[in-house]
Amino acid sequence: MTTAGTAPAKDPQRRAAWAELATDYVHEHGLIGLSLRPLAAELGTSNRVLLYHFGTKDQLVADVLRTSNERSVAEVAALEPSKDLRSAVHDLWSVMEGDRCSWIYVEAAALGLFGREPYVSAVQEANTLWIAGLIAHLNKSGVDPAVSERAAHVIDAAFMGFQLSQGPDGSLPERARSVDDLADAVAALA
Repeated sequence: MTTAGTAPAKDPQRRAAWAELATDYVHEHGLIGLSLRPLAAELGTSNRVLLYHFGTKDQLVADVLRTSNERSVAEVAALEPSKDLRSAVHDLWSVMEGDRCSWIYVEAAALGLFGREPYVSAVQEANTLWIAGLIAHLNKSGVDPAVSERAAHVIDAAFMGFQLSQGPDGSLPERARSVDDLADAVAALA
């Protein structure tokens, strides 16, 4: 997939395959401090081959962010309709809790705050697709479309806050209660 800011792929299928594998690697090792040599070694290739297919490290990172976000949006799309708005918050949080993709997003968003590319553009693109995915889930769950958009933005902001509030061991004090409180607040929008 070629978008503004990405070089045309020399071999689109190979580039897509490398992007999937690189995304798996980044899920395990994190985005901050990503180095091409260890990534390439893990993938059984060289950093030069990766640069041949992606053009630059930044373009590889942009593809990893895009792939990761597509996975997260697909998980939301695969959810069964929630029984109500309150349940939707819990169902969506269950995706976030088990989704390593969301951690990559948090890392990218943090780097994007400093104006670093490709993070700024990739995060903006991810936000658009993610919010659309949340709205689609709420709509298929029977939430009034006028409420879905407002609720999606509140849910997204709260989920980001929950992720940023986690301790170094991944624990979030009073997480279940916070999600319950969010569900109550979002349900009040209806």
